Amino acid sequence: MAKDSSMRAVGWARSLPVNSGVKAARDWTRAHLETLGWARTAPDLVDSVLLAVSELVTNAHVHARSAAQLILTWDEECLHVTVHDASPRLPERRHPGEGATGGRGLLLVDALADDWQAYRCPRGKEVTACFQPPHQSGACDLR
Repeated sequence: MAKDSSMRAVGWARSLPVNSGVKAARDWTRAHLETLGWARTAPDLVDSVLLAVSELVTNAHVHARSAAQLILTWDEECLHVTVHDASPRLPERRHPGEGATGGRGLLLVDALADDWQAYRCPRGKEVTACFQPPHQSGACDLR
């Protein structure tokens, strides 16, 4: 029997006003990762996803000074974590000094995610990070 080539995906979305804080984003994300069974099968990956969510939502609130729309999409190969904000300015990797208290968010996302990218869209920008469970083979495709 031929393998079905149609994509199967499930997704969740939530708007996070600036005053909501990142804890709400982490708690909401953790609950959805539990529905995928990752808390049991890939707890380290859950921690990586939650840290990336914290960084991306914080960036939207602090740098774009806007609400963040958090979208999780699971396509049976990768979890795509997308944060949309109202600023068209793309994030830039920084090289903070030793004593700097910030500026490491994208460095963390780059280290944690299998892939990530940022792009402008009509009402701001989106930053998407892809996370692949350990049992998956091949790379996530963000194109």
